[in-house]
Amino acid sequence: MTTISMHSASAPALAKMLGNMLTWLEAAKAHATAKNFSTDVYLTLRLAPDMLPFTKQIQIASDAAKGCVARLAGQDVPSYKDDEATLDDLAERIRKTRDFVLSVPAAAFAGSESREITIPRRVGDPLKFDGLSYLQHFALPNFYFHATTTYALLRHAGVPLGKLDYLGG
Repeated sequence: MTTISMHSASAPALAKMLGNMLTWLEAAKAHATAKNFSTDVYLTLRLAPDMLPFTKQIQIASDAAKGCVARLAGQDVPSYKDDEATLDDLAERIRKTRDFVLSVPAAAFAGSESREITIPRRVGDPLKFDGLSYLQHFALPNFYFHATTTYALLRHAGVPLGKLDYLGG
């Protein structure tokens, strides 16, 4: 029977998708240049009036990735200011997040499948998980939700991305 570590089930997948997100931002910049409009147009994109805008989707994906790795490794979650105002700022945040995700050694994840993870909420009691449930049922779905929404917003804006851009090379 083959087993998979908590590290290998999280950090490499998160880092890969963060890298893919950087590629999407480069494609968005090229699209804006080709169509002669400001990349600032992307920052407030929404698919529906009640959803968070593009910038927030990337910030939350970043928070989900760094939070996942830090919590599983028993570390403090790095805090970022959420002050990105350009696509370049958002790309830098993604790079910083990816660098953090890749910096945490696999050994730090040892025993994390049973580590208690507590997620504070703005309203109500905090969410509590064991590490494996947290990874499978909260952290990864939350990260991919916001990454996918970022991708969908760019596609909706006409950025020429396809499935292989989402999946990466």
